[in-house]
Parts: sequence; structure tokens; C-alpha cells
Amino acid sequence: MSLKFEIQPATNATSETERTAKLANPGFGRVFTDHMAVVRYSQAQGGWHGARVEARSNFQLDPAGAVLHYAQEIFEGLKAYKRDDGGVNLFRPDANARRFKSSAERMAMAPLPEDVFIEAVEQLVRIDRSWIPGGEGSLYLRPFMIANEIFLGVKPSAEYIFAVIASPVGSYFKGGPAPVSIWVSENYTRAAVGGTGAVKCGGNYAASLRAQAEAIERGCDQVVFLDAVERRYVEELGGMNIFFVFDDGSLVTPPLGTILPGITRDSIIALAKDAGTVVREEPYAIDQWRKDAASGRLKEAFACGTAAVISPIGKVCSASGDFLISGGAAGPVAMGLRKQLVDIQYGRTNDPHDWIRKVF
Repeated sequence: MSLKFEIQPATNATSETERTAKLANPGFGRVFTDHMAVVRYSQAQGGWHGARVEARSNFQLDPAGAVLHYAQEIFEGLKAYKRDDGGVNLFRPDANARRFKSSAERMAMAPLPEDVFIEAVEQLVRIDRSWIPGGEGSLYLRPFMIANEIFLGVKPSAEYIFAVIASPVGSYFKGGPAPVSIWVSENYTRAAVGGTGAVKCGGNYAASLRAQAEAIERGCDQVVFLDAVERRYVEELGGMNIFFVFDDGSLVTPPLGTILPGITRDSIIALAKDAGTVVREEPYAIDQWRKDAASGRLKEAFACGTAAVISPIGKVCSASGDFLISGGAAGPVAMGLRKQLVDIQYGRTNDPHDWIRKVF
């Protein structure tokens, strides 16, 4: 399926002076571009229709709109990167499109055709390309879908809004990635078998916020969740996947099923295997993590995701006591993989898996 997007440029676009000022220090997710892409779905009208790029504006939602009561909502996150030659790259948007479709199916929402997802993202990047920061900055893209049928009753909605908005962001880390501290949540779990752990839906993140607040209260940067059945096996952080690096050079990461199939996670696995590294996707217990850190068998641990790419983990805190990993310092494996991945995203090095999609 393909839809032709109607392009309606904003009549009150941000001036170059104001945009330059905003791009000087955009932070993360606080500044937004002038436009958005929107596509609507209605069973009564035969499916997806009305594809447009228009001025960013508020949605009108009825108080009985389905998303407000039954939480049918999914989203994605990806970035556009400015190359040294002035062109613009997207990194694996096809993978985001596939995951978005999978999320929709799990949440009983109308699946968006993958080509429409990619076209919406590209059209928004084209019209708002002047918002892409240089250097280590990027344009963070947020495709999302909400149910907007007006009814009160537990059933899948018959109407949806798909949209893409964009936010210029600076480097996630000022002065380079610093090791983070994480709190092991023993009171809360993120997902269970048969649940929505593999889905990128807002409810998963809402359910993680209390645990994340607990981590902050304990002086930690992030929370890490254990499995819901035995409360033993490490699953993922509040919004990032996790890897472990051992003294034999191998990598371990928790298996898919109840965790988000991260695109950065998948990319790291591929790059590590390219280099001949043994990568195992298998359960890893928190007690074993503590023992391996103490013995020196575990050399590094790091989290990964779209926003930060890779965050080294320096300290693990829990009710049973704290422990350091590699003395609390960032390790060479994490930093080497991060540089390789970022260089591919910005077009500075070879792209062995054809992950880059050039918009310009």
C-alpha cells in the first residue's frame, strides 16, 4: 500500500534567528520542529487515508476518545543524522516500521503499512531538515499512533491517528558517555510472559516510572528490572536493553520474549559478530552478576538504546548491597562499539549491513 502525502507548509514557521537560538542548546525532547506528518484510519472509510504533512498543532480529542480510557497507543523512536557532506541519513527506519507494525498487532490496533511509516518519516525530515543540528546532534523522530474512536466500551477502536513529530536534540552526553549507576528493582516488574514487554507502548513506560523514581531516591541514574516469575534474571532497564562483557571477550544479553527487541541491541549484536565476538542471548541472574563482578570475570556492562546509543554501567545498587563493575569506569568494548555505531549513523565509515537510508 502507498499513500500520496499532501504537503502543506506552515504559514508561521520559526524564523531562522529563533531556530538558530533554539538549536544552540536544544536538550532532549524539549524543542520541536514546525511540522508533523499525519495519517488517519477509519474502518468506515476503508482504512488508512488523508496522508498529510502540515503545521504542527494540537489534536482535538473527544473526552470519550478510546486512547484516554483503554490505552491503545504505541510509538517509535529514531533519528535523522547530518552527514559531513550536508546530506541526511536515517538509521534502519525499516526496522522501526516492522516493530511498529508488530506493536500495533499486539495492541489490537490497525497495522500501518511499513512503506507509509517510512514515507511519513522521510517527508517530515525533508520539510524540517533545517532543524537538524550539526556535530553530534540529531533530529529525534517520534512516530506514534493513538485510538480515537468515540466510545466507552472495551473493544479495539475502529479509528486511529498516526503521526510523526520531530525534536532536535544535542549530544546525549556532555563531554562523552559517563558510567551510570543503576538500582535493582525488587518490588516492581516490567513485563511477564504473554504480556506487552516486547511492545513499544506507553503503558510499559508508565509502569516503569515508580521504579525509576525509586532509583532516583536511592541516588541512582536508572532502574533495572528482573523477571516477573523468579525475580532472579536481569531483563532490561527502564528504557534500554543491557549487555555484559566477559573476560573471554564474549557478550551476553537477555533473550527476547518479555523485553523490547531494541534496534540498537540488534545492531550491536551484528557488529560484535562481524568482529568475531561470541554473542549469547541467554538469561543472566543478578546473583551471578554480583559474583562475576567480584571475581573479575565480568569486565563491563552497558545499556543501549536510540537516545543514548550506549551507556556504560559503573555501579549496581540494591537492597542486598552495592557493587562496582570494572572499578566504575567506562570499558573499551562499550566505547568501541559506540564509536563504530555512531560513525555508521553519521556516514563516517563503512555501512556493512546497508542500515543507512539516505534522505538527501
